[in-house]
Amino acid sequence: MSRTTPSTSTTATTATKSGVRVALPGQQVGSADVAANFADIAPPLSAGEAFAESARCLYCYDAPCTNVCPTHIDVPAFIKKIHSGNLRGAARVILDANPMGHSCARACPVEVLCEGACVMNEAEHRPIQIARLQRHATDALLERGFALFTPAPPSGKKVAVVGGGPAGLACAQELRRHGHDVVIYDAHAKPGGLNTYGIAQYKLTPEAALAEADTILKLGVTFRGNTVVGRDVAFDDLVRDHDALFIGFGLGATNQLGIPGEDKAGVIDALSFIEHLKDKPYGAYRVPDRVLVIGAGNTAVDAATQARRLGAREVAFVYRRGPDEASAYAYEMELARNDGCLFHFWATPLEVVGGAHVDGLKVKTPDGEQVLAAGMVIKAIGQEKQGTALRGFGVAVDDKGRAVVDAQRKTSRAKVWAGGDCVNGGKEIVNAAEDGKQAARAIHASFA
Repeated sequence: MSRTTPSTSTTATTATKSGVRVALPGQQVGSADVAANFADIAPPLSAGEAFAESARCLYCYDAPCTNVCPTHIDVPAFIKKIHSGNLRGAARVILDANPMGHSCARACPVEVLCEGACVMNEAEHRPIQIARLQRHATDALLERGFALFTPAPPSGKKVAVVGGGPAGLACAQELRRHGHDVVIYDAHAKPGGLNTYGIAQYKLTPEAALAEADTILKLGVTFRGNTVVGRDVAFDDLVRDHDALFIGFGLGATNQLGIPGEDKAGVIDALSFIEHLKDKPYGAYRVPDRVLVIGAGNTAVDAATQARRLGAREVAFVYRRGPDEASAYAYEMELARNDGCLFHFWATPLEVVGGAHVDGLKVKTPDGEQVLAAGMVIKAIGQEKQGTALRGFGVAVDDKGRAVVDAQRKTSRAKVWAGGDCVNGGKEIVNAAEDGKQAARAIHASFA
């Protein structure tokens, strides 16, 4: 890696291909460097850039970008409105189809969805920057305070939503547009779910996630945070006191490794790691020189790249299978490589070693056992399904612990619908948004 000139006498850094600044031995990366590391990975377009990019669109009649989107946003329509300067109209097209369109513009895997399906790829041109154009329109909505939707006259119907993440918020917006009273119950203090607490900072900040959630709450949705259904309020009471209920909570805790030493200080799960650093000022969260991330999914990449951007000198993945079996998208793995992360494939964790604090990880490889040095071990090996909670709510689950629903997202229990990760096992924001929207429509139809 090439050496860069330090910004101050106390900050010595190196730069990788992506420009990420990391600590040299015995030194810390300054808060200004960390802030630069966490800048938007896909910066917003200027008005001129948005005009030029929207002019590239062919406005396909049978648009593959729209067809491949789980919420079926009319992409050519909103891009044409951007080109004509109608940002409010563009935002309405987006958010009418996808209530979480702002966060999806920042954190959706567009490379394998809308942009991956763009016909410009076939012509050996770069695809239209659909996500950045979508962000251009939705940013304008938040900055200018556009009020796109208003509730219909009160219906007299009450709906409880369990979970204030993308599925729950999308369901709440659709229900309020029909005039139904909606109360969201969530274990966190703030709405947004993983959008607020669990996505890499350089993709989606808590401020952006909360601003999006606020546009939905302003429709008259009541949010009750720090409330765990089943502990603070009984599920059966919610079913009794409401005309319908939507379960939209996500997955559970990170899976355990089941190896000795897992309880040592310095061993943390990926989502807790991400949440902790998102809750602190830049530079306040310190990481050791060497960090190991167990797993090779998209959350593992978020954890690894953020550890690197916080200043860790060496960050490495530990994965028990080969590179072709990693569940992270190819572009996410490339991001990790560009950030200077290392990879230990075919390495099975055997034991976390050290005293009270982790010093390393013993792994089994094709060449035998070895100890990888580390001052922090981050577990990113998937999350537990919510089967136990769902069964406690009287909802049928499958053999993988996921809620069983029909085509209208209706569960086996009367008056109860479900969607998002507790049904699909863990997909994208856009999938959760579509589930919430469709469940709300089915709930509304049930009131007829």
